[in-house]
Amino acid sequence: MQQCIIKIIPLFYFCFQVLLAQPSQNFGIVIHGGAGYATPESMKGVETEYLKVMQTAIDTGYAILEKGGSAVNAVEAAIKIMEDSPLFNAGKGSVFTNIGTIEMDASIMDGSGLKAGAVANIRRIKNPISAAKMVMDKTPHVLIIGKGAENLWVAQGNNLTDTSYFYDKERFEQWQKSKQSEKDKINSKKHGTVGAAALDKNGNLAAGTSTGGMMNKMPGRVGDSPIIGAGTYANNQTCAVSCTGHGEFFIKHAVAYNINALMMYKNLSLETAATQVIQKELKEVGGTGGIIAIDKTGNISMEFNTPSMFRGYKLSNGKNEVLIFKK
Repeated sequence: MQQCIIKIIPLFYFCFQVLLAQPSQNFGIVIHGGAGYATPESMKGVETEYLKVMQTAIDTGYAILEKGGSAVNAVEAAIKIMEDSPLFNAGKGSVFTNIGTIEMDASIMDGSGLKAGAVANIRRIKNPISAAKMVMDKTPHVLIIGKGAENLWVAQGNNLTDTSYFYDKERFEQWQKSKQSEKDKINSKKHGTVGAAALDKNGNLAAGTSTGGMMNKMPGRVGDSPIIGAGTYANNQTCAVSCTGHGEFFIKHAVAYNINALMMYKNLSLETAATQVIQKELKEVGGTGGIIAIDKTGNISMEFNTPSMFRGYKLSNGKNEVLIFKK
């Protein structure tokens, strides 16, 4: 008996060491603050501020993941940081329609069960991404718009925010200038939609997107951001994607779902799928913008076909970057 025990002990020790050596579930978060036409010259004096807010958003979401929290909660938390900043075209920093109103859209998707929620054309909810999550968690629906979404928000015990909160003097001046010249119209595009995608320690994926829409848009116009499959998609079998760009093209080409489909049915890698959709399919029809995404094993993609995309990520392997321009 003693001889058997003596032989078994080293075996147990070996197995224990092997288990310790096994890597834990990869996890991480990737975000964007919009793809567009920012240049180093146009960002002089403000670039550091943008990078700081994006890093705060990343750190906020990553902290949730690090503690074992869900990808959905990490995505919501990261996006709320950017919605609360006037720097980005979402929440506080939303752009104006052609009649001077502010109309916001958002969506979120849980890749573990393909649950999703979205809101569109809302004007009095401080954090649209939280309203989208409410639709996902509290209703049998996916997309609720306008007053219906705001009434539901109140019915769930939340307060509405006065529309004056969303008025930003600098954003208003940008809107005025954008109507005066083509140059200012292009420069105004440096402010974009925000989004996040995350993989948690349980292997669950989630993605979310929030926006004030297109500057000078017609009242009632809705882009890709609240459309599941166009601006947002997440599936534990493949990846989680959030999009930014000219929404009409992203809707017609179902960009977020398309990347997922190329991975699922053609067995392409995330990077290959994203490159094909953004750099080939969209470019061929004049579609501009980009995506951020993370796959089920923790690989990320930040693909865009515009001069800039506000973006960043933080992964459990220690890698962390925040970027605006192409490398």
